[in-house]
Amino acid sequence: MAKANKPVNNSKPRAKVSFIGVLMILVGADLILLMAPEVGILNSGFYIPDIYTWPALVAGVALLVFGFRRLYKKP
Repeated sequence: MAKANKPVNNSKPRAKVSFIGVLMILVGADLILLMAPEVGILNSGFYIPDIYTWPALVAGVALLVFGFRRLYKKP
């Protein structure tokens, strides 16, 4: 009886996902959805001055950028 060949593993190693990166992405997206000037979810029910909404929008975008940069770790 002939022996079967061993299966060859040609797949790439799995990338590790950073918990801090995922958390930064979630917080940044929440800030944008809640506090975006004129269209945010909180602005639809309450009046929030622009002095709070624009910095929250900038902080949300910054958190998204840094979160996506730190998302994947090398194995």
